[in-house]
Order: sequence, then C-alpha cells, then structure tokens
Amino acid sequence: MNQPTNDLPDMHIDTTFASPLDSAAAQRALDYYLKPAVSEGVAEPRFFDVNRNISGEEALVHALDLLRCAAATAYESANHLQGASRDLAFSTVHMIDMAKAMVDRSLEKYENG
Repeated sequence: MNQPTNDLPDMHIDTTFASPLDSAAAQRALDYYLKPAVSEGVAEPRFFDVNRNISGEEALVHALDLLRCAAATAYESANHLQGASRDLAFSTVHMIDMAKAMVDRSLEKYENG
C-alpha cells in the first residue's frame, strides 16, 4: 500500500494575465456568484391576490364557497355532455367534492377550538 503524500504536483500558473476584470469569463463568473438570485427580485404583481389581513378561518370559508360554485358549474356542464367528455366533467365534480371535504375538515379545528 502506498503512503499518501502531501506533495502537490508542480502547476504552471500564467502570470501574464493582467486583470481578471478584462476577461469575459471572469466577469461571467463574478456575475454568477456575486449578483443576487432572480427570486430575490421584486415580485410581479398578481391579477388576484388574497388580503393579508384575512384569517385562516375566513380564507377556508371563502374557499369552501368557491368550491361549491365550481362544483355546481362542473355538474351543470356535465349534464349537457355525453360519453368521455361527460365522464371527465363528472370526475371534475368528484375532485371538487374531495377538496371541499378537506376544507370542511380543516374548518373543524376552528369549531372545536
């Protein structure tokens, strides 16, 4: 077994390079590592945003109302369709009902607490 050594191989270092700022590659590297990430920028304004002062319970109640309206819309749409399109629309009704059940369960903590 060979013993590890701390001897580093001789490396040739180019000392003719005057300044890293003159190099496009160095500038790209500096830009990449020193500039802030894109996600840290100003958030783009949203078309719809939730009021930050609304409570969790109020948000869940409103979500429940929205789900009820979505289910009614999907159900009425499904009634006027046939075949696979009707099945897809009724599957949407089913998924909305499952989401509504989850919101109902979330609201239970406010009723019991």
